[in-house]
Amino acid sequence: MTLRERVKHLCKEHGISMNKLEKELNFGKGYISKLGSSQPNVNKLQQIADYFSVSLDYLMSGESNGDNLSSLTAKDERDIAKDMENIRNKLKNNEEGPASYEGQAIPEEDIDLLLGQIELMMRRLKPINKEKYNPNKNKK
Repeated sequence: MTLRERVKHLCKEHGISMNKLEKELNFGKGYISKLGSSQPNVNKLQQIADYFSVSLDYLMSGESNGDNLSSLTAKDERDIAKDMENIRNKLKNNEEGPASYEGQAIPEEDIDLLLGQIELMMRRLKPINKEKYNPNKNKK
């Protein structure tokens, strides 16, 4: 799999288009489609890796994905899904007040991006928190 194909695959996994990723990271239009044909900028590759919570190694070679997503159990997945549903409902129903940033209401499409980032964060932190707060229970 080429670098461009890996980025395309990550975009598909996270439910965003490559154009949307370019906009989010303030890249020029078509930057990602040119990844295979020109020498990529390391800083931009790091931005892409950080955005998807993967290592630069994984992005470049596909070999070592440093995020701990593979260590999630079925119960962890259910817990995350339940938490995400609660957060989604609270945001849609303005339960804790309207979601806003710097005094401006957050548009619906940006709320979806926010939820995606929250889910990535939860998936990344779940194994870390299990080890930190209950190290003896989760030993192998």
